[in-house]
Amino acid sequence: MEKPAEHKYPSVSAITDTERIGMVKEIFSTITGRYDFLNHFLSLRRDIAWRRYAIKKMRFFKTDRFLDIACGTGDLTIGAALKYPRIHVVGIDLVSEMIKAGKHKVERKGLSKKITLMQGDALKLPFRDNTFDAVGIAFGIRNIPDRQGALREMLRVTVPGGQVMILEMTLIQNRLFKLLYHVYLNCLLPMFARLFSSNPAAYYYLVDSIMHFPSPDAFAHLMEEAGMINIEKRPLTFGITWLHIGKKP
Repeated sequence: MEKPAEHKYPSVSAITDTERIGMVKEIFSTITGRYDFLNHFLSLRRDIAWRRYAIKKMRFFKTDRFLDIACGTGDLTIGAALKYPRIHVVGIDLVSEMIKAGKHKVERKGLSKKITLMQGDALKLPFRDNTFDAVGIAFGIRNIPDRQGALREMLRVTVPGGQVMILEMTLIQNRLFKLLYHVYLNCLLPMFARLFSSNPAAYYYLVDSIMHFPSPDAFAHLMEEAGMINIEKRPLTFGITWLHIGKKP
């Protein structure tokens, strides 16, 4: 019997913003069950260290509130709540399946009074201006076609003097490691995804979205255009991931 052809998603460069949003919702609704395992496995658990580093850079000085956008199953949300016991954390995600999985994790850790998770759109945040000391997004901004709109919304709900934090993977700039990383992204990662994921095509999308993400300098410029000042750029693990931190004037 002939094996069915493997499903693949179109490149992010070949579809409209509306089509991409629909594709992202479909992808993340199908990988929820293995999402945490594959994140840790495919990054060799570096994703845990990257989030911890971002959390250490957070500063709370006025509202003691943190907003995690595109929170997924809540790893950054939970990490912040554990690191800073006095704060309240809100996590928001477009995909209901992710929110459901995140709520189970929050309940298991006994953090239901400190964390609120809700479904919502990063381009239409349901919060008043100047609500959060810090607003962050970890590995989610590349899934939002209108990045400038998302950055402006993040800035709007941040208090003056507060932080907007973006943790995201991009192509390595270092020539020495660039080829090795390219081989990993395009050969090894899809192979592992086929072994462990019920929707391996989702990880082809992951590779495609990383390869089409702006360089660290270009993304810092986007943050400045959105109205942020004092942009910090911090490379993590040879520049596989970068933490960008902007300040609201």
